[in-house]
Amino acid sequence: MKALILAAGLGTRLLPYTEHTPKPLFPLGDSTLLDIIIRRLEASGCKSVIINTHHLNNRITDYIDSRKYSIPVTTRHEPVILGTAGAIKNAGDFWDGKPFIVINSDILTDIDLKEVYSFHIRHGHPATLVLTDYPEFNNVMVDDDNFITGFDNNTAYQPGLKGKRLTFTGIQVLSPEILDFIPPNQFSHSIDIYRQMLASGKKIYSYIPMKHSWNDLGTPARYREAVLNELTPKALEKAFPACDCGSFNISGIQGDGSDRRWFRITSQNNSLILADHGIRSSLSTNEADSFIAIGKHLYSKGLQVPGIILHNSFSGLVFLEDLGDTNLQHVVMNCGNRNEIISLYQNVISSLIELSLTGKIDFDTAWTYQTPYYSSDLIIEKECRYFTDAFLKGCLNKEIDFKEFENEFMIIASKAVDNQITGFMHRDMQSRNIMVKEGRIYFIDFQSGRIGPLQYDLASLLIDPYVPLSSEIRRELLDYCIQILSSAAGFDADKFRICFKYCSITRNLQILGAFGYLSRVKGKAYFEQYIPAALKTLKENFRLLDRDDFPKLKSLIENLL
Repeated sequence: MKALILAAGLGTRLLPYTEHTPKPLFPLGDSTLLDIIIRRLEASGCKSVIINTHHLNNRITDYIDSRKYSIPVTTRHEPVILGTAGAIKNAGDFWDGKPFIVINSDILTDIDLKEVYSFHIRHGHPATLVLTDYPEFNNVMVDDDNFITGFDNNTAYQPGLKGKRLTFTGIQVLSPEILDFIPPNQFSHSIDIYRQMLASGKKIYSYIPMKHSWNDLGTPARYREAVLNELTPKALEKAFPACDCGSFNISGIQGDGSDRRWFRITSQNNSLILADHGIRSSLSTNEADSFIAIGKHLYSKGLQVPGIILHNSFSGLVFLEDLGDTNLQHVVMNCGNRNEIISLYQNVISSLIELSLTGKIDFDTAWTYQTPYYSSDLIIEKECRYFTDAFLKGCLNKEIDFKEFENEFMIIASKAVDNQITGFMHRDMQSRNIMVKEGRIYFIDFQSGRIGPLQYDLASLLIDPYVPLSSEIRRELLDYCIQILSSAAGFDADKFRICFKYCSITRNLQILGAFGYLSRVKGKAYFEQYIPAALKTLKENFRLLDRDDFPKLKSLIENLL
């Protein structure tokens, strides 16, 4: 038995993801679609495999060269794509006068390939097509004796039609005589060749397996579904070894500002959280990569973040420890008195300091998908300009020229990175990203983390518009943080406060830019209710600045409604 794997397609149904990765190399679990097919052929007694390639052919060839198989596996590049039948003809020198298997590279199935091959040998007709009942693609007409009578794109049931309609699985066994029907050196499709064979009186038999699974992974939705079905049982088994988690339920969880989708997976009395970042859009480090790498790093340091159970960065699926539904915002809003709030935030600040200082140890900036450091350039573009473009212009419809305020923004940016306590910076340290479970504090949504000032995360926590703390409480909590840090060698409380003041402003600008963008561009009007609180703290923070240094900005912000 020899086999041809059809892998030359452009993968147009999977665009834009196939622009950087050929469809056969889409990962599934610890392997790829192509590797899974080769391993199944290997286990079925196949003696040699050839793979036709065209789109990103070097990626496939390099992948095959990096693998070790017990049988020869080679690639054959088609500079001009030849189609499914053309590929079979182009491999004519590979065939040895015996029947051979041809299989698509974008299917996932447990159909017994050895049995399919034996079935073909027994019936003696030139072609066997493996069919299944898949209503979405049922366009192969089969008579009552399981001989194929035609191919029709109309999948609707027609009264009086004899036999049945089924789906071609992309698995076929062919005898060498089929090569005589295929023209050399030109594009040709297998279905057209089969129509010619039927017209000439040849018979094409179908193999219809009984109990089996089959899926065509040619679309993003079906690929995601396959990865989810592959990984979910493994994640449950890894997280809960003693549990028989054969069945499970997946339900959606309300997200926030991110485009990611969130789900809770339950099985018996156990549960996990699934973060869906979407399929990888480029080969560069992306949000899912950072989420996984940073999350593992922080967890390995014993910091209070959810454990990552299992992940597939290409599909963007990450399985996490379930920390429940109670976040800091919820707890604070239900606190009985001021002292409870102070005590709760002191606990969070202690954990925040540990996250910053311990998280910095062995942190690899290559894990970051935005910028490795919090810098003045980042502040200008991602906070100051974000504020003017997304909030002032996009949300308030003000005609603002960024350049008019640029010099003052540059002073703020410079002071926000001076005198910093450098550590791991979470970048979005607000109450919805802080979970409370059994009295313990946990930090989530750390994918935007980088190296930067501890003061920025502290500012994010204290001016959080979701939980508007009074200025008195903010000052008391700032003093508490300074007290904890005061024992550190060389710590200067006055310099810490200056950096904190300017980080509070840059964070405020970022918050308002985000609220403007989310409410007006992303259509998430829910965030508009928090704009007044964010604007209030921005005005308070600007009143602490010297008017002579920031006359234009102070005037602008003071007059915002």
